[in-house]
Amino acid sequence: MTLVATDSSTSTLPQSEAHVEDQTQKFVLTLSCVERAGIVQAVTTFLFERGFNIDEHQQFDDGLRQTLHLRSAFSGSSAYNPERLQEEFRPIADRFDMKFSFHDQTKQRILVMVSKFGHCLNDLLFRWRGGSLGGEIALVVSNHETHRAMAEAAGLPFIYLPVTPETKAAAEQRLLELVDEHDIDLVVLARYMQVLSDDLCRALEGRAINIHHSFLPGFKGARPYHQAYDRGVKLVGATAHYVTAELDEGPIIEQEVIRVDHSYGPNTLSTVGQDAEALALSRAVRWHCEHRVLLDQTSTVVFR
Repeated sequence: MTLVATDSSTSTLPQSEAHVEDQTQKFVLTLSCVERAGIVQAVTTFLFERGFNIDEHQQFDDGLRQTLHLRSAFSGSSAYNPERLQEEFRPIADRFDMKFSFHDQTKQRILVMVSKFGHCLNDLLFRWRGGSLGGEIALVVSNHETHRAMAEAAGLPFIYLPVTPETKAAAEQRLLELVDEHDIDLVVLARYMQVLSDDLCRALEGRAINIHHSFLPGFKGARPYHQAYDRGVKLVGATAHYVTAELDEGPIIEQEVIRVDHSYGPNTLSTVGQDAEALALSRAVRWHCEHRVLLDQTSTVVFR
């Protein structure tokens, strides 16, 4: 069921009604639970009783796992906030044993990590400055100085955080401190070429996205496009996924493919692959920031 709010932008409203219109707040509810009758009715009734209008509603009934996943965007009185909605919705959530959360229009704050390859960082910065990324980039962290000028030209703090086997633990601790200091909601590994420790992966569970230069699993490790060339690939792909302790095995959010042929050498494949990486990563970041990605065990449900 999708209910779309009436567009009143072109209508003439009395001053009192226009004031009410200005006070409209937008929210998103996401939830997952075991599939049962009455869940959608309970959600829509809850919103209706509080005067909210459903602007967008999507749900997925997983018949194999017998679960329901739901995302509902709604708008109404600014007297509400996520905390109040959370509290008032709790009895319904308990009745259906739901995992749920409410979000307002506050944009997710993003920390981008990068090494020497700058194509994904450049693409994220472009989309952020254009207002289409869905979140706010707060700072850039790198184990190389290569892209300081790019970050600072965008008006962002650039933190040089070198990593060696001897300093890895301290560097990761500093990263967590930066996450706290800058109120970071999402860490994006934009071709950050360091393997995160199991402890760091657990600390960032569900809020760190990585981009991998292939469909997973495949062509892992160094020189992936040379491996692809040696195998005569016909498709170049990229995979954006959540970071987990299992290297490159996290829940997949988005994948992108570009068709190639025998005439593409390693350098051309790399160029094409970088396009795929940038596309897959930016989509994954935007969907996460818009609360369109629901984790479902080792996979995801993505409401595009």
